[in-house]
Amino acid sequence: MPSATPANEASLRAAIKIDIVVIGAGQAGLSSAYHLLKLGLKPGRNFIVLDRNEKPGGAWQHRWPSLTLSTVNRVHDLPGMGFSEVVPAGETEAKASVAVPDYFAAYEERFRLPVYRPVTVKVVCDRFERLRVETDREAFSARGLINATGTWESPQIPDYPGAALFQGRQLHSRDYRTADEFAGQHVVIVGSGISALQHLDEISKVTTTSWVTRREPQFRDTPFTPEDGRAAVAIVEDKVRNGLVPGSVVSVTGIPWTPALRAAAARGALKRLPMFSEITAHGVRWPDGTEQRADVILWATGFRSSLDHLAPLQLRGEKGGIVMAGRLATQVGKDPRIHLVGYGPSASTIGANRAGAAAARELATHLGLL
Repeated sequence: MPSATPANEASLRAAIKIDIVVIGAGQAGLSSAYHLLKLGLKPGRNFIVLDRNEKPGGAWQHRWPSLTLSTVNRVHDLPGMGFSEVVPAGETEAKASVAVPDYFAAYEERFRLPVYRPVTVKVVCDRFERLRVETDREAFSARGLINATGTWESPQIPDYPGAALFQGRQLHSRDYRTADEFAGQHVVIVGSGISALQHLDEISKVTTTSWVTRREPQFRDTPFTPEDGRAAVAIVEDKVRNGLVPGSVVSVTGIPWTPALRAAAARGALKRLPMFSEITAHGVRWPDGTEQRADVILWATGFRSSLDHLAPLQLRGEKGGIVMAGRLATQVGKDPRIHLVGYGPSASTIGANRAGAAAARELATHLGLL
C-alpha cells in the first residue's frame, strides 16, 4: 500500500476475491501453484501467485555472478519438469543467477501458472472470515494463503558495539558480487555457513582475509547422505512444531570438505578466529585487546524468514517462532487458513517441493475446494 495512500482510503479499496493467494514465485511458490493446479483448481479464479520480482527466478536471479551450478547446493527439479530440460545434464559452469531463472521461466510457461508480477505484498490482515492481502497495486480478499516468501529479503546482520564508527565498508552476502572488488584490502568475513566459506575461498585468492565465527565450525569428511538430510529436517521440524525459531541446516549437518575448501585450507585461509567483541573505526577488536585492521567487513550471517507482512496476524508465539502443524509442518497451528512453505523444514529446494504438495492439498481440503 503506497505511503501516500491514507489508511482509511486503503481500507475502503475494493478487493479482488479469490480462494487462495500464493505469495512468492520461488521454488516453494511454484511447487505450491503446480500442485493446486493438479488438484483441479482454476488459475486466476481459485488461486493466483503474487511475485515482487520483475521476471521469473525468485531469489536466484539476485545471487552473485561467481555462484555457478558447480558451487551451489543441488538444484532439485520442480514437480513435473526436470532442470535438465532447460540446462544440459552435466553443465556445471553456468551462472546460477541465469540458469535457475531460465528454468523457472520455462516452468511457469509450461504449466501456464498464474504469476502476477511485479507486485509487492505490503500487509496481510484478518477481514471477517477472509484474509485481506494489501499490495502496492491491487488488494485481494482470500479464503486461504500459502506464504512462500523465503528469506532473501531479510538479511541478518548482528548488532555489534562500534559498528557505526567503522570507516570502511560493511556488506552482507546479499550484496556480494565478486572477489576482485576487494583486491588490495583486508577483508574480515563473518559466518560459518556455506556462503561464508565460498566468499572466503574466492576473496582469499586475491587479498588478505580474516575468518571469524561465533561457534567452532564442524567439518565432516563423509559425504552428505539422504539419511543426513532426513535427520536434519526432523530436527528442524521438531523445533517449528514446538514454536521455536528454526535454525540453519548447516548447524545440524556440518560442512562437507570439498576440493575448494581443502585448497583454501592449504593457503591458510581457514584459520578460524572467535567472534570479536567490538568494531572500531579501522577494524575489529577482541576481548583480550587484540585488534585487526580491516577495510571491509563481510557479514555472511544468514537470513531470517521474510514474514513481516504477516505481522498483523500475530502468528508468533511466546517462544519466538510460529507453532506449525500439518503433515509436513506447513500449516500454522493457530490459523489453518495459512500455510508457510519454505519455512523451517521446507527451506531446502527438495523440502519446498514436498511441502508445496502437502500445503496445496491440506489447504484446498480445509477450504472445501476438493
